[in-house]
Amino acid sequence: VQLQAFGGGLVQAGGSLRLSCVDSKRTSSNNAMGWFRQAPGNEREFVASISWNGGTTYYTDSVKERFFISRDRAKNTVYLEMNSLKPEDTAVYYCAAARSSGVSGSDSDYNYWGQGTQVTVSS
Repeated sequence: VQLQAFGGGLVQAGGSLRLSCVDSKRTSSNNAMGWFRQAPGNEREFVASISWNGGTTYYTDSVKERFFISRDRAKNTVYLEMNSLKPEDTAVYYCAAARSSGVSGSDSDYNYWGQGTQVTVSS
């Protein structure tokens, strides 16, 4: 597994961004995938997770109904659609591949991590 996340940027509050995470080695199709984020001075926190086949998703409460995780297994890509962005969503966003096929909100369940992409939401 080799993950590359991109799609971050600067957006005004209320705007939208779509993050993508590509597995260039194409070996994560049977693994759950997740997005995490880390704001300056804060611990890394879970954002969203999707099961190996996309059938189950799981979100942290603060992003429910605003963020949507999806995956295209044929393209070895996971997406995070972020809508109604708020300044408190500002962080470096990381994608990760889990050890197993089911969703998880615990970073200890993930063993491969991408390099992160910066999302900045201005007020």
